[in-house]
Amino acid sequence: MVFSSIPFLFFFLPACFLLYYAVPGTSHASLIWKNGILLCFSLLFYAWGEPVYLLLMLFATLVDYSSGRLMTKFGDTRRKRRFFLAAALSVNLSMLAFFKYADFLIGTVNALLGTSVRPLGLGLPVGISFFTFQTMSYSMDLYRHKVPEEKNYLNYLTYVSMFPQLVAGPIVRYETVNGELHDRKIKKEEIQEGILRFMQGLFKKVLIANQIGALWEEIRLLEAGQASVATAWLGAVAFTLQLYFDFSAYSDMAIGMGWMLGFHFPENFKYPLYAVSVTDFWHRWHISLSTWFRDYIYIPLGGNRAGVAKHLRNMFIVWFLTGLWHGAAWNFVLWGLYYGVLLTLEKYVWGKALETLPKLVRHFYALLIVVVGFVVFVFDDMGALGIYMKSMAGCAGNPWWGEEFLWYLGNYGLVLAAGIILAFPVYPQIKKCLADWGEKARLTAGCIALAGYAVLFLAATAFLVNDTYNPFLYFRF
Repeated sequence: MVFSSIPFLFFFLPACFLLYYAVPGTSHASLIWKNGILLCFSLLFYAWGEPVYLLLMLFATLVDYSSGRLMTKFGDTRRKRRFFLAAALSVNLSMLAFFKYADFLIGTVNALLGTSVRPLGLGLPVGISFFTFQTMSYSMDLYRHKVPEEKNYLNYLTYVSMFPQLVAGPIVRYETVNGELHDRKIKKEEIQEGILRFMQGLFKKVLIANQIGALWEEIRLLEAGQASVATAWLGAVAFTLQLYFDFSAYSDMAIGMGWMLGFHFPENFKYPLYAVSVTDFWHRWHISLSTWFRDYIYIPLGGNRAGVAKHLRNMFIVWFLTGLWHGAAWNFVLWGLYYGVLLTLEKYVWGKALETLPKLVRHFYALLIVVVGFVVFVFDDMGALGIYMKSMAGCAGNPWWGEEFLWYLGNYGLVLAAGIILAFPVYPQIKKCLADWGEKARLTAGCIALAGYAVLFLAATAFLVNDTYNPFLYFRF
């Protein structure tokens, strides 16, 4: 993926920011130039991988922009506004369904009816789930009078295509950046903080996610019965850490680049593996997605205000769609419903009892659910999922312990330890402690940190040059 590639780091990013900062002043004219530069580089960024799909994004943005203009111009009645909203949502959902779910539907029909319809074999446009949710949120917020109409198409296209968050989130709503699209100031302090935040994301992706991911791939390729129970669980933990550091790294890089450009994107992760319940986990994991479903699906359906039966219905719909959003496969649907059931049980069955337990026990409870859930998430082959689950339970004829477990710990123990430690809020605690130190001590710590960033950047660059394992896990979303 371009976010963690040598050309992106050393050519694309520097060129973009040099031109962007070269535009002087904060006048309306200079802002137009800055937005133009940002738009050009964003379109170039998206066209980097699959240029033809740039036309798809241009079409989607033109539809939503036009429906917004028409909604405002002719929508003096609710009926007319609803018509233009329905038109925009129909186009967006049809586009998403066609490219992302057509082959899934064909395969399901073939399996159920015994037919042999040939799959379309369409490539998935990068980030389609992210940018269609952004365009739909604009249309729905405009319908609700929550945001003003965007009269300039290029400004709207800049909002949707903005390269820092285009392909991996967070899902940025128009109301979040509306003011900054039209008037923003770039502060020196935020540029510095943005660079550091971007670097943190780069380190998380290259030095932790990729390395732990290599461990997961080794364990995943073991034949059934080869992996001991301990090794199977180690693999599940490794994938959980890989996914967290991979996805949160892209969010960190997006937020950091946003600060450098004068935009403030929402936080997408708040140490989710530190959660003490399933409910708490979803308040911390992929926050922009969970709040999107809450605000545009769950609450409009009635939330939990219409009785238990309708609440259960709403939970089923939301979590079915949440799972399906992540991918066109039944394991994603199962993963979504898995969380829907557990969240319902926490609310109606054992939630109050859970709150009485020691915090450490609640952490273990939440982590166990999350780790098992991500095993469901990673296997789109249901047969392979069943075999791996059996290995974790010791029901596949595999031993509870094996020498390979110690071998993996010996080879990956350092990065595993780093991943586990950094998955918890250690860094904020360090910053808090440094704030209480004297000026001289803080200056010394800052110099040490700067040197550390330089060393880690060189290490990350070396890994990018030499390492062939550099997956982008959210490419298919």
